[in-house]
Order: sequence, then C-alpha cells, then structure tokens
Amino acid sequence: MEKHLNLTLQVWRQKDGKSEGSFVDYPAKHISTEMSFLEMLDVVNEDLIRKGEDPIAFDHDCREGICGTCSMVINGRPHGPKERTTTCQLHMRSFSDGDTITIEPWRAKPFPVLKDLIVDRGAFDRIIAAGGFISAPTGCGQDANALPVPKQNADLAMDAAACIGCGACVAACPNASAMLFVSAKVSHLALLPQGQPERYSRVRDMVAQMDSEEFGTCTNHGECEAACPKGITMENIARMNRDFIKSSLTFRPEIASGGAG
Repeated sequence: MEKHLNLTLQVWRQKDGKSEGSFVDYPAKHISTEMSFLEMLDVVNEDLIRKGEDPIAFDHDCREGICGTCSMVINGRPHGPKERTTTCQLHMRSFSDGDTITIEPWRAKPFPVLKDLIVDRGAFDRIIAAGGFISAPTGCGQDANALPVPKQNADLAMDAAACIGCGACVAACPNASAMLFVSAKVSHLALLPQGQPERYSRVRDMVAQMDSEEFGTCTNHGECEAACPKGITMENIARMNRDFIKSSLTFRPEIASGGAG
C-alpha cells in the first residue's frame, strides 16, 4: 500500500558563486514513498513556483543512475543514506514520516557552487581532456576479435569504466581527493590493448591536471570507495600509482636501464 510522508527539508540556498549561502527550511507534504528523491524535489519546486518563489536549483539529466549529474549531499552523505545508489535512484521509502532532511552541494574547492545545489565539475572534464582517451589513426576499424583481451583484464576494465564521474568520491573524502575518479579513468584504458601506446604519458598528464585543479591528496581513508554509487574500488588507485611510478622512469633512462648507482 502506498504511504505518504510529511517532511522538513533543510536546503542550501546560494544565489551564485559570489554570494553567501545558507540553509533554508521547506515543508515537503504528502510525499509518496514511491517517489524518487528528485521527484520529491520536483513537487517542492512546483509549490515554490506557485507561490512565486525561486525554485531550488539542482542538477539532473537521465534520472537512471547513468549520467552522474544528480550530485548532492543528503544528511551528510553523498547521494544519501542508501548505499550504492545515485540520488535519482534514492527513493523516499528510505525516510520516515516527520524526518528532517539536510540537502547541500558537494563541498570541495575544485567544485565551486554555481547555484544552490549545483556545482561546477568542469575540473573532471579537464582531467579527461588531459589524457582520458586513446589516439588512433583514421581508416578502417579493426574487427572486434582482432585484438584478443584476457577475460580478467576485460572484466576489470569494464568495472573501472563504470565510473560515471559524479564526484561522490571527492565529496566523501576528508581531503577532497579525486584519486578514485582519476584512477578509474586511467585503469580502464591501461587494462586494454588499445590503451597501451599512451599508457604512461596518460597517467602523467592526468595526474598533473588533477594536481593543478587543487584536489587533495589520497591518504587511504576509504570513504571514496564506500560512497561510490558504482562500486569503483581502491584497487584502481593502487594500479594508477604503480603506473605513475613506472612513468617517471621514462624521464630517467639511466634508472630504467639499471645504470644508476
């Protein structure tokens, strides 16, 4: 049987990146437990619009747990209290009647607030542009089975490629580190034959861009893995660190050849 909730929302409101923000309370009445969290916000916004008030700004796109844009911190946790989910896949049955729900944007210097719950995650795009791709000569494409890939590598590459770039790892990390995101993007290409020619230049370039965006350092707290809605593991960070160390040898041939004393 469908149930309904009456809730209080404490929402971070901020006009733009230059304005001071604050929490504002809003009632959310007669909310169906079958609604998604974003549908609940839609209902609250419709009420605000009817009153002539500015609706709550939040990012969304596919609402199917794929695009990663529905990024917000709910009751102190990225994407909310339910594990392994995105905000759009969080349903109101996860809450109880009379609850107060605190909603705020990602909190990280490289993710500046644009308005309310929307942050600029362009830093992720710039990291990808620095090396998260392969270069291939134009012409006829190879047959699918022309480059055999060991099943273990294929599985690991697919697991890493599941990263949707939502930024929950950064929001959850006490250091605001982007290592889990970057390592996933590095790993899924490093594990495939197509990614080998640029494997070490890729990791150097992407890590350098990550540092220039002023993300924090990784200290292995593990909150990133726990918050990731797609189950990206910290094994990718270890793999990226190994590749980064190997990449440094290309700049010192005497060490790579064993010539250093």
